[in-house]
Order: sequence, then C-alpha cells, then structure tokens
Amino acid sequence: MTTNRMMELLQDPEIKEAIEQRDHNNFLEYKKGLLKKYKMRNQYIRKGQILFVGSSLMEHFPIDEMQSVLGLDRVIYNRGVGGITTDELLTIMNECIFDLEPTKIFINIGSNDIGGGLDDGKKEILLENYNEILSQIKERLPESEVYVMAYYPVNSKGDFGLEPERQKSMFASRNNTNITMVNEEVKELAMKQGLNFINVNEGLTDEEGHLKAEFTVEGVHMWPNAYSVVLENMKKYL
Repeated sequence: MTTNRMMELLQDPEIKEAIEQRDHNNFLEYKKGLLKKYKMRNQYIRKGQILFVGSSLMEHFPIDEMQSVLGLDRVIYNRGVGGITTDELLTIMNECIFDLEPTKIFINIGSNDIGGGLDDGKKEILLENYNEILSQIKERLPESEVYVMAYYPVNSKGDFGLEPERQKSMFASRNNTNITMVNEEVKELAMKQGLNFINVNEGLTDEEGHLKAEFTVEGVHMWPNAYSVVLENMKKYL
C-alpha cells in the first residue's frame, strides 16, 4: 500500500472514528492500570509525607528523579493520573490522596475540564467539583497544608507537527485566555476555603506569554526542563 493511499484511508470518517475509539479504550485501560498500581504502592508508602496530585501535567512531573537533590526530610509522592477531570478525581480520592495521609498536598486539576469547553455550564461544574475536592480534603485531612496550583500556560502558536484539525481542537478552549480566567476563579475558590493558591509558572513563558517552545511536547504537556523551572519556584513551599 502506498503512503498516499494510507493517508487517504486515515481520512475516512469511519476509519478515523475506529482509531479514536481504539485509542480511547487503550487510554481507559491505562488509567485503570495506573490506579491499580497506585493502590498497591500505597500499602508501602510512608504516611505524613508530601503529595503531588492532578492530571497528566502532574503525572508527568519527574519528581521521583528530581527530589533526590532537594535535601528534604520528607518524601514526595506523585499520584497524578493522565486524562482525568475534576469529576473523575472525586471518584478516586482514596487512591490518590486519602490513603497517603499527606501533610502537604500540591494539587493541579481541571486543565482537562478547560480543554473540554467552558460553555453550557461546564465552567460552573469545574468550580463546583473543585470546591468539593477541597472540602473533602479539609474534612478528611484537617491538618494538611493544601497548595492549589495555578494552571500552566500553553503554546497554541508553535509548530509541533500536529495536524491542523487536531491543533485547532486542542486549543479551542484550552488557551491562555481561558486559563487565566479560570486561574482567577480557582484562586478565589481556594481563598474562600482558607487554602493556599500558588502560581509557580515564572520563567515558563516567552515574551508573548506562551509556554516556551523548548519546554513543551505539543503545546500542552511539558518536558522535564520545564518541570525543573516549576520545581525551583516550588522550593519555598516544600
């Protein structure tokens, strides 16, 4: 089969739908496997440590490798789960938060909600879910210090080899305008709960406010060099 013929087939709506469904099913299996792994790992952790929790932007944080040079007297555990939204986190709070009984929690959740659109009441659902997440943490872990993290910026302008259709859909709602807006509302939410809101994004953006091209895989997810900048900004809170 020629390359041109292969490209034609990949544009067929039925074939594209089948591929997307396959990828979706594979991703669901990945998330289930990751949660199972976390549940098993939680049997061996030291309780009362530091926790990173959120979606893929937290899961990809290479804190296991980076924490060795921090000189902390506590361990940092990462319980990020790629692809989850705020409503999904509400269903896995035990595996990702409560089982570890952390004394400090750094949470970054909701970027996938933003990516799914903010119209038709979706923004309000995001904020309601986030409020419930924080309320449950306060109730179950009243002595824990909670740090609600500002969402990272994105780069919707760079050329990362994405198909135009995918790039357009990826940044239709997940753009820096919406991210800035929701950051302000999440900040207000955290303050009403009496919790910390931190913005550790200094140094991530270019002169136009976009996530620097050298820091990002495809405009959203970040390489380890970006997390090194974030971690440097986080040190005073750890």
